[in-house]
Amino acid sequence: MNDSPVEQKRKLAAYSTVGLMFPVSIAVGLAIGYFLDRWFHTSPYLIIIFTLYGIAGGFVNLIRVTGPNKKKNDE
Repeated sequence: MNDSPVEQKRKLAAYSTVGLMFPVSIAVGLAIGYFLDRWFHTSPYLIIIFTLYGIAGGFVNLIRVTGPNKKKNDE
């Protein structure tokens, strides 16, 4: 339950990356969709699909980062 200062800093670093991972995954999905739409002339379908993939990827990363620490705290 009482983590060492090193473990607390490690958790803080993991949580701070969530603030970047979420918007970056959305931006990457948006960019991929944008360029594929321009290449295949299928506007706006691929941009919508890949943006949704980016949002889903952001949530997966969020769950991945916060999931193990929550289980550890419950014990």
